[in-house]
Amino acid sequence: MPNAELVGEVAASAGRRNFLARTALCAGGLLCLGCSRALAAPVEQAPAVAAGQPDKFAADSKMTFRQVYAFSYANGYIPLLKALREDIGREKFLPMLQAAASRAAREAVKKSAPPPPRNSLAALTAQDDQYFWGHVLSMNWVEKTEKAAETRVTECLWAATFRAAGAADIGYATICHPDFAAATAFNPKIRMIRTKTLMQGHDCCNHRWVVEA
Repeated sequence: MPNAELVGEVAASAGRRNFLARTALCAGGLLCLGCSRALAAPVEQAPAVAAGQPDKFAADSKMTFRQVYAFSYANGYIPLLKALREDIGREKFLPMLQAAASRAAREAVKKSAPPPPRNSLAALTAQDDQYFWGHVLSMNWVEKTEKAAETRVTECLWAATFRAAGAADIGYATICHPDFAAATAFNPKIRMIRTKTLMQGHDCCNHRWVVEA
């Protein structure tokens, strides 16, 4: 991982559990910046332990965002997919992975997207949890109207994690490319346009969403 510190400590146990749930969902292929409402979908909690007994699984993990990403991706998820890439072959495996991740993202967003007319571009690009996004991305909105929204992402913890592990192609297939499917699943009239990603080695991610007539 890069030496520069990109992230801080998670402030509270509830915040950590919410963050871990979001990270786990993203591991299934759903990162889209405009899908914060899907990422914020309620997570079913485990049954309560015996009355009067502490729930050790709810304890503060005392992990930084960087450590959680290493735990969630670098220490198991990425090595597994790299092994499959080697066994199946890059040319066959990556399109399969990209298609599966896009399908998973599409289905997840369809389940959580609000019905018309609340599935607007403003709703798609709303980032309700500023704490989470502020610790995993560095970004700047350059346009936000009813018909178009565009942002520049200059730091991304997903990109840093996958690139450091020599798995940028896997990261793009599972984390970045599903953004296109997720946007359309949220609202069929919304199209995402992007020509650069940090995951692919560019200087930024230039996400743009437009509402088509």
